[in-house]
Amino acid sequence: MNSPDVDSQETHEWLAAMDAVHTAEGRTRTHYLIDQLLDQDVIRHGDLHGRVTTPYLNSISRERQPVYPGNLELEQRLSAYVRWNAMVMVLRAGKHSNVGGHIATYASAAVLYEVGFNHFFRGRTDSFDGDMIYIQGHSAPGIYGRAYLEGRISEAQLDNFRREADRDGLSSYPHPRLMPDFWQFPTVSMGLGPLTAAYQARFMRYLEYRGLKSPQGRKVWAFLGDGEMDQPESLAAIALGGREKLDNLIFVVNCNLQRLDGPVRGNSKIVQELEATFRAAGWQVIKVMWGGGWDALLERDQSGLLRQRMMECVDGDYQTFKSQSGAYVREHFFGKYPQLLQLVADMTDEEIWALTRGGHDPEKVYAAYAQASTHSGQPTVILAKTVKGFGMGEAGEGQNINHQLKKMSADAVRAFRDRFALPVSDSQLEEMPYLKPAPDSEEARYFAARRSQMGGYVPARIATAETLPVPPLSAFSALLKDSGERGASTTMAFVRILGTLLKDPQLSERVVPIVPDESRTFGMEGLFRQIGIHSYLGQLYTPQDAGQLSYYKEAKEGQILQEGINESGAIASWIAAGTAYSNHGLTTIPFYIFYSMFGLQRVGDLAWAAADARTRGFLLGATSGRTTLMGEGLQHDDGHSHVLSSVIPSCVSYDPTFPYELATIVQNGLQRMYAEQQDIYYYITLLNENYPQPDMPAGAEAGILKGMYLFQSAPADHQPQVQLMGSGAILREVIAAGRLLADDFSIASEIWSATSLTELRREGMKTERWNLLHPEQPGRTSYVAQCLEGHVGPLVVATDYMKIVADQIRPYVQDRRFVALGTDGFGRSDTRESLRRCFEVDRYFIVVAALKALADEGKIAPTLVSQALQRYGIDSDKPDPAYV
Repeated sequence: MNSPDVDSQETHEWLAAMDAVHTAEGRTRTHYLIDQLLDQDVIRHGDLHGRVTTPYLNSISRERQPVYPGNLELEQRLSAYVRWNAMVMVLRAGKHSNVGGHIATYASAAVLYEVGFNHFFRGRTDSFDGDMIYIQGHSAPGIYGRAYLEGRISEAQLDNFRREADRDGLSSYPHPRLMPDFWQFPTVSMGLGPLTAAYQARFMRYLEYRGLKSPQGRKVWAFLGDGEMDQPESLAAIALGGREKLDNLIFVVNCNLQRLDGPVRGNSKIVQELEATFRAAGWQVIKVMWGGGWDALLERDQSGLLRQRMMECVDGDYQTFKSQSGAYVREHFFGKYPQLLQLVADMTDEEIWALTRGGHDPEKVYAAYAQASTHSGQPTVILAKTVKGFGMGEAGEGQNINHQLKKMSADAVRAFRDRFALPVSDSQLEEMPYLKPAPDSEEARYFAARRSQMGGYVPARIATAETLPVPPLSAFSALLKDSGERGASTTMAFVRILGTLLKDPQLSERVVPIVPDESRTFGMEGLFRQIGIHSYLGQLYTPQDAGQLSYYKEAKEGQILQEGINESGAIASWIAAGTAYSNHGLTTIPFYIFYSMFGLQRVGDLAWAAADARTRGFLLGATSGRTTLMGEGLQHDDGHSHVLSSVIPSCVSYDPTFPYELATIVQNGLQRMYAEQQDIYYYITLLNENYPQPDMPAGAEAGILKGMYLFQSAPADHQPQVQLMGSGAILREVIAAGRLLADDFSIASEIWSATSLTELRREGMKTERWNLLHPEQPGRTSYVAQCLEGHVGPLVVATDYMKIVADQIRPYVQDRRFVALGTDGFGRSDTRESLRRCFEVDRYFIVVAALKALADEGKIAPTLVSQALQRYGIDSDKPDPAYV
């Protein structure tokens, strides 16, 4: 809080001195002296006494405002059409199908978007890749309303807003998965837009520094809500933007002071709070607080009381003011001080009510955008103050209820029409027709000319991309062979695959390795020197390990994106790289490797957004499984990542055990995503356990990709038989269990490697659906059933994940007895052997499960099961690990 001025003469002398320095030596010298004074104060008192915010005024004064280059009258008429279309599409949807929609958000942001569309948002052309616009999800109706004027969306589609299942409709929010030619970025999961926009801007620079794209001066615009800024993800990347000086990044925060239920900061000021936060992170902050009508009042206010009153009112006050009337504002805002009442004495209540906030004044918004677009060395945040539900009048303007408002009375619709002077007759009000200017009208010609000047349409998603040459499986031949006695992990196999791709003359520069500060854990430090870690500064220091072979090398052209302890940022970079084929016209191949426990569990919302954005690439969940990571404990042990990945329709999940399986899967993923251009991505779990690796069995490739294949047959003369299946870390326990069954009980088993139980389930569901819809045709058989046909005995499936992972194929084993073993429960610290015994997935429990299944079928006596429990020292009364 400012202290009172106890000596105005002294204050005047200091200010005059500063003006004299500024006149004689410039602003740089002036600020140097101010900094010296502050430094001296800090040295003397030990803390910084300084402001982090500016006055509650526009950052750009009227004197510094550029001349508006457009035809304001025409633009406002066109904007009114868009406002009307956005409103009536929601009202008509509610009337016809009750599917709802949002009116108030776009109503507050219309000017923010329209100024951008008319003067700043550049579309893709033959010579320019286009700006990237992250549109606030709840503003979608306004974007559709504008696209209708552009002829890109039909009236029938507008009437099918939020109805996509059985008709040509429009998505509720920005969804590239559902509207692949229109939306670029999924943003309505609030907080993900600002996070991914920041990393998109950084990835743009990454491509430029690596020489993969030429700089074009493209911008990334992210439109956000002030309520959205409470999401931790919204502010998670602003330090990145400031630190890396991303002047290609512009945030526009629509500060309508209201979130879904009420004020964002009813007792304080969200604009001032955000200003301090962004300024401290190194951003240029531009505040657009007051419309042009306030300029004259501020200039006439010699006492400073108007500025003081603007500052002392909290956001809850401002929301109340805009839900009332001009008379109310006169009494409760200006009326606190007699001098302020005198200031507006010659204004009518209607004129006071017409004083707008800055975000509704196109000239103020244009000035902010122009400064943001030309600023260098910093990202910019524009804090634009608006009214939620602007133009909705008594139906919802500035009211707490307006976010949920789906309906408006006939009187409210009439008032909206009148306020924006729309050409809708009284007789048409019930119908609520969509509006667009006549084809040969002045408005239509102006509208088309502006878009032509700005390039292609925005938003628009261009999905065409080059097909990459994919190396054959033989390129990874070293991983398809027996390793002898030498043990290796599938993590190291992945590093070898990555190394092979980095040496491929056609693919090497397209590979984008991404790690969250775990390169050494995953054995990737050898890549530091080979391809470098990306840093826009290069390397300004001599690394501590400079004398070593794999020293820590940073470089502007570095290829590795090392994101620090930052899974959210890493997957945001992965999304940017995995959608580069669409957003940059350049295909890149991202490999993001992470601790599997800290992957989908931590960033599941971003993994869904990646699917929506049609991301292509590889997620590698290393140190996977509940029992592989010795000594680390509960929060490092992953028993459920394959459960989480299975719910994402475009995520293809695998849990390989051997390098030849991994190589086969990666090569097929490259083929599907980069040759066939399928909009899918892969989640592959990797192991940190070293063990000898076998040869790839002949003919196994197809089964590896489908999800299971016969790894080891049983001797034909051994009965009874049991079918054993495993994946990942536990397949080797399954193999060992097969030996125990033969050696200790003379029971033969067949061993199946289940590389993807999730893919087996999906294929089984497709088969069932086909049979359901083709009742008069011969039924099809699932791949699981095909594999098991002719193989006798019960099936025991063991994984290092929850039993539900194995249970995915239970419906497709037909009448065969089925047993699922898994690691339900909390993880804990111990050795691998102890953990597998604890969670009942080691070789001994697999043997007991197999024997019990055979006993249940009457193939052996139950006493053999008891003998096995005793032989292997298993306590029948041990606590169930799933509930401990």
